Amino acid sequence: MYKGKKICVVVPAYNEGELVLKVIDTAPALVDHIVVIDDASQDDTYAIATRSQDPRVVVIKHEKNLGVGGAIMTGHARMLELGDDISVVMAGDAQMDPAYLPALLDPIIEEGYGFTKGNRFLAKDSLKGMPSYRVFGNVILTFMTKFASGYWHIFDPQNGYTAITREALEMIDFSAIHNRYPFENDLLINLNIFNVRIKDVSIPAVYGDEQSHIRLHKVIPSLLAALTRGYFRRVTQKYVLRSFSPVALFLMAGSLLFIWGAGFGLYELIKHWGRSPAATGIVMLAVLPLLVGFELLLQAVVLDINESPR
Repeated sequence: MYKGKKICVVVPAYNEGELVLKVIDTAPALVDHIVVIDDASQDDTYAIATRSQDPRVVVIKHEKNLGVGGAIMTGHARMLELGDDISVVMAGDAQMDPAYLPALLDPIIEEGYGFTKGNRFLAKDSLKGMPSYRVFGNVILTFMTKFASGYWHIFDPQNGYTAITREALEMIDFSAIHNRYPFENDLLINLNIFNVRIKDVSIPAVYGDEQSHIRLHKVIPSLLAALTRGYFRRVTQKYVLRSFSPVALFLMAGSLLFIWGAGFGLYELIKHWGRSPAATGIVMLAVLPLLVGFELLLQAVVLDINESPR
């Protein structure tokens, strides 16, 4: 236990036969359970994990590959069954330094946060060894995730080193969480619906001999689609179904006015192209709705930022 709380470490593993035992063996003594999920690996990950003599270890094997998100949610579900209080994700590739585990746990136990996550960008030396394309991609994904999730104060959303409380897990619908690469982003979206407080923790990246299984040409379209769907789901559930908020009103009115202004303006532009200019009244029918719609949409974003649970 750690400060009176039972801790479970969830280890999603896909083809991590060379590193999974390192993750298990380096788990601190404060950890009560280590749940390893072999996500239908094609190597001997499962066999190696089951060889561990650590009595805290529970090994689960997926017959079908569900993706990292599916593996993690399987681990979280088992954590709930085991009766632990906090679930921490440590990937099977040994990228996550167990020395930083207390840094993730303390804000939850001492400050009442429901979710904490690593942030590789907070410390000045933490980006050493991180490929430049990952830095650039993280900056872009961070802004997109801020907008979609409503957590405007967080950074490095793809950081998988996280801790979450039993209470937060019991709020969300596991079946609604994306199973694959957009998992971290989708989880944030679902946590925001219930106003779960989250905090970034400074944790440097660790890069070793692990192999990435990510294929960007497949991941990017999936991520964009997941963020778009997640944004509208969050707005609908949080600002319409649970409490009709000015955010929803401004979004709906702003969208209608902006679309009308843009559509009508484009129509008139094509209609009068190469001919006499449109009358002032016609121009105003396009410009005014466009400007008012944009202002309402901007105000909706500002209100959403103010609603971000901290």
